[in-house]
Amino acid sequence: MSSVAVLTPESFAEHRSGLKDQEITGCVPEDEAYIPTYLEAFPPLPEKGAPGEKAGEPASAWGSKIRPIKASVITQVFHVPLEERRYKDNSQFGEGEEAKVCLDIMQRTGAHIELSLAKDQGLSIMVTGKLDSVMKARKEIVARLQTQASATVAIPKEHHRFVIGKNGEKLQELELKTATKITIPRPDDPSANIRITGTKEGIEKARHEILLISAEQDKRAVERLSLEKAFHPFIAGAHNRLVQELSQETGARISIPPPSLPKDEIVITGEKEAVALALNRIRAIYDDKKRKTTTISVEVKKSQHKYIIGPKGNTLQEILEATGVSVEMPPLDSSSETIILRGEPDKLGPALTQVYAKAKSVMVVEVTAPAWLHRFIIGKKGQNIGRITQQLPRVHIEFTDGEERISLEGPTEEVEQAQAQIQEIIKDLLVRMDYTEVFIDQRFHRHLIGKNGANINRIKEQYKVSVRIPQDSERSGPVRIEGDPKGVQLARRELIEMVQRMENERTKDLIVEQKFHRTIIGQKGEKIKEVRDKFPEVIINFPDPSQKSDIVQLRGPKNEVEKCAKFLHKIIADLIENSFSLSVPVYKQFHKNIIGKGGANIKKIREETNTKIDLPTENSNSETIVITGKKSNCEAARDRIITIQRELTNIKETEVTIPAKLHNSLIGSKGCLVRSIMEDCGGVHIHFPSEGSGSDKVIIRGTTGEVEKAKKQLLQLAEEKQVNNFTAELQAKPEYHKFLIGRGGANIRRVRDRTGARIIFPSPDDTEQELITILESLVKNLDNVVEDSMTVDGRHHRHFVCRRGQVLRELAEEYGGVAVSFPRTGANSQRVTLKGAKDCVEAAKKRIQEIIEDLESQVSVEVAIPQRYHRAVMGPKGCRIQHITREHEVQIKFPEREDNTAGQEAPSQENGEVSPETEFVPRKCDIITISGRAEKCETAKSALLALVPITEDVEVSYELHRYIIGQKGSGIRKMMEEYEVNIWVPQPEKQLDVIKVTGLATNVVRAKQGLLDRVKELQAEQEDRALRSFKVTMPVDPKFHPKIIGRKGAVISQIRKDHDVSIQFPDKGDEQQDLIVISGYERNVEEARQAIQQLVAEFQEMVSQDIHLDPRTHARIIGARGKAIRKLMEEFKVDIRFPQPGSDEPDKVTVTGLPETVDNAIDHLLNLEEEYMLSVTETETLAAYMKPPSRYGGGGGAGGVDDNSGAPAKGFVVRDAPWNAAGNKAPDMSSAEDFPTFGTTVAPKQASAWGPKKF
Repeated sequence: MSSVAVLTPESFAEHRSGLKDQEITGCVPEDEAYIPTYLEAFPPLPEKGAPGEKAGEPASAWGSKIRPIKASVITQVFHVPLEERRYKDNSQFGEGEEAKVCLDIMQRTGAHIELSLAKDQGLSIMVTGKLDSVMKARKEIVARLQTQASATVAIPKEHHRFVIGKNGEKLQELELKTATKITIPRPDDPSANIRITGTKEGIEKARHEILLISAEQDKRAVERLSLEKAFHPFIAGAHNRLVQELSQETGARISIPPPSLPKDEIVITGEKEAVALALNRIRAIYDDKKRKTTTISVEVKKSQHKYIIGPKGNTLQEILEATGVSVEMPPLDSSSETIILRGEPDKLGPALTQVYAKAKSVMVVEVTAPAWLHRFIIGKKGQNIGRITQQLPRVHIEFTDGEERISLEGPTEEVEQAQAQIQEIIKDLLVRMDYTEVFIDQRFHRHLIGKNGANINRIKEQYKVSVRIPQDSERSGPVRIEGDPKGVQLARRELIEMVQRMENERTKDLIVEQKFHRTIIGQKGEKIKEVRDKFPEVIINFPDPSQKSDIVQLRGPKNEVEKCAKFLHKIIADLIENSFSLSVPVYKQFHKNIIGKGGANIKKIREETNTKIDLPTENSNSETIVITGKKSNCEAARDRIITIQRELTNIKETEVTIPAKLHNSLIGSKGCLVRSIMEDCGGVHIHFPSEGSGSDKVIIRGTTGEVEKAKKQLLQLAEEKQVNNFTAELQAKPEYHKFLIGRGGANIRRVRDRTGARIIFPSPDDTEQELITILESLVKNLDNVVEDSMTVDGRHHRHFVCRRGQVLRELAEEYGGVAVSFPRTGANSQRVTLKGAKDCVEAAKKRIQEIIEDLESQVSVEVAIPQRYHRAVMGPKGCRIQHITREHEVQIKFPEREDNTAGQEAPSQENGEVSPETEFVPRKCDIITISGRAEKCETAKSALLALVPITEDVEVSYELHRYIIGQKGSGIRKMMEEYEVNIWVPQPEKQLDVIKVTGLATNVVRAKQGLLDRVKELQAEQEDRALRSFKVTMPVDPKFHPKIIGRKGAVISQIRKDHDVSIQFPDKGDEQQDLIVISGYERNVEEARQAIQQLVAEFQEMVSQDIHLDPRTHARIIGARGKAIRKLMEEFKVDIRFPQPGSDEPDKVTVTGLPETVDNAIDHLLNLEEEYMLSVTETETLAAYMKPPSRYGGGGGAGGVDDNSGAPAKGFVVRDAPWNAAGNKAPDMSSAEDFPTFGTTVAPKQASAWGPKKF
């Protein structure tokens, strides 16, 4: 075996001590420098010998510097016998399942695995890698390549948790170590047997380890001692000092339940002897105190209890420490005021004195001040109140939102001083300040503010006041003015005047098609800006594009609005005139001729006719060219395009005269009829005149034969239409259409010939592909069609033909499409013609007679409803009135609106009844007229009166008003919208317990119930809020705070989430840095407190240990961005702190955690240091040899002391070298014989002390 020596920096420095840099002044002789001997510079390697052979001899220079190094990469070899192999097929060794399993394990663990087959067909496995990777790989290999056995081991149930360990770590470690699977029964399983699965060897190891753990736990004991809760403070001592001393003396762990926990059981754990000793000591204390102590009870106001308890119970501990008396306080949620003092009789007096002193040490005072004045008392950025709190820091001042009181709490003298200062501020402000509220409709708010706040800022600066206007989202609320009394009144007057001016403005709605809106506004709004500049006093509002509304609103002075409306009408008329559109069908092959070379033709037509011409794209099937512009210009452009087409081919154009009234029926729904004719006739173009032109000429254009065919079909269809026809539509899936048509149209032609019906199938462009239209001619059934007439008084004609003939359309729909014709307006005739099926005509005549009888028996009834209720009666967009007219078949007419210019308010009316103070006198503008049958008019009148709003009072506590109103009025606004009522809440200063609800009777009942339900919810929320406000303070050493919080707050956030509590840590400036405040439900707070106590207990068990690691290895241990050290801390569950730069101890590293994890982490760190130091040492040694320091100051280059002498450098010199011995000569480095170049032949010379030369 070869020996390996490591040259460390220290030994290298010693070896080269003769070569250390020396500053040589001009006259230092060379022989004064120390020259080492050969043995000193090159010490011999230690000789191999038997152990202990030279135990007494001192270690050599090499041996003294060598330390054992623990490698980070290890290799383990183990053998799997043939009988235990899971895969025994050796025919494909290295390629079968065993190889696949090993490859998978290598990928998952990062270890390297080599398999080999022994002579006995057993399997030898070599695993190489880092320790944890090897252990994981070994466990998986055993589980997957070796057959498994199982066994059970029985240990006491209470020892199972020690086998599992904290978070299962012990169990995982045991499974890795033994390469087995250990199954422990669940806590609710009565079985105590633990099942071990693995190899026989692994099972034996695991069984041995489990029995060792159980044997170790048998040595420990647990005692539970039930003592009266009242004596626990004497056992714990002040600030728990006595119980801590007991734990230190006896070595047992003593757990006393906290005062807030209603348990009297004290738990003692530890070694049996230590537990017994602690138990006797505690019993002795209990017996002594029970014999000597007595109690007294005193009554103290409940509000003063918290001062006796003190922050986190510190005051009670101080009393116990000073007097030896325990003070028992009733729970904070209890109404009891009795406090019990327990202690020796001679010490109860001083303790009672201290209790009364603490109770009266703090005073609470309330100062009354108007709620609106609070922000002025506080001052800008808390300036005023901050001055008081700086002078009197122990006084706590609390302002209650919406209430007219200010609470002061603190020492009596300081509270009195603060009270006097606040009262002085209030007195001064009441003299200088005033406020008022003005109710202004929300629609005027933005006009009051003005552009960029110009109006409101002017009022503020002019009158030196503060004006608070509610946000738009509030939709209601008063405008509040605060400041100098005189300025407040002047500002109020000006605001009211501005509102009155705005109320006199006129609003007008213009109907403008939405497609023109963008054109009127212009690109980036430049066109509408010109209009607004021309009419600056008019506000023009366009609807949002998503609303698809055609209403444009103008608002401003009456004359200006009219002028602006006329101007806009002119713009719209121009747009409409220029938006006329014509479609010209042109054969696709001629489109390029119409466009011309480089677009010359189409450009010329556009410019000369001043129109916009759009052609379909090349890949489109459409042949239609769309022309847009003025009507005359569009027609001129159309004629020019048709002329070009006519010149290019033998297109024939013919005119057919068909009555205009038949045009719509010939075109058909969405043009389906005329399109079917065009398709049947080879794609001819049929052009009908525009609707309303009065022309009867229809133009057919196409090839000669197809035009004649289309003309014949069109005339035939027109003849059928003149007689009468029946249209039917049926649904058929598009895939069946081809079958119905048949090859070459044979099937459909046969149906047409047999039935005389015309059948139209949808085109590919139609949206409804399943709709088939059938026109069945009724010429053969003319005997069933009759024409009859009846006489109708001319005064009733208007009823039938008004609203675009709605009554006639209803008759046609109801009675089989009967056609009813009334004489033209102005014709002195009462004859009405009916045409259709005989039965239908008779039924229609009967219905017309009934309508006439209803019209003749109509009466008019007047209903007096105050004008202010008309809008509510109509409903949104008149929906309520429309419902009444449909349901009762009556007509309702509202009077013209009369503006109350004299400023007189109509007398108030509630619940639809006249006020008793002043009798309601109807005016013309209050009368609503109902027309119809007498009985129906009466029912309609009742329905109208039922729509008159009523007002009801709802009893709601004043304290709940602000919660019902909600933030910025959102709550009450939601209720008003939901129930369609108006809800009035009284002013805060009135403090009334009534809320008024106004609206329809049914809505008021619903709103009232909704309001009462909301009150119940608020009361429940108040109770819940009170339960959630339970607080507990607990002292925790500040050094544990960062650990309780955790990295990025992870630990404390989890506690807050698990227990639904709020946990507050002290701020940096707080006096008591150890107090943590927990608030929430009492049960949750207690659970959270116990969780934190458990964490603290774990932290207290932790230890910190310092080790010294070479600073040169720190960077590698920490890793890039701390990745390596974080992984190490997570693996060993410890905290590792490295020294700061510039520290006095740069090699000191602190490791904190549980004792066993700290030891493991330190061992690992020391191993890493040794591994990394090898690399550091090699690097430094190599650097030293590459650039050895010069003996003289000249370094390795020129410029040295001896440069001028020209003598060669002496190099590395040693004394007593072998070549200096008698008869030996040192090799000449410049000699070609001693150091020949490659490829040259040198005669052998006499052998030297170095032995024969080898080439």
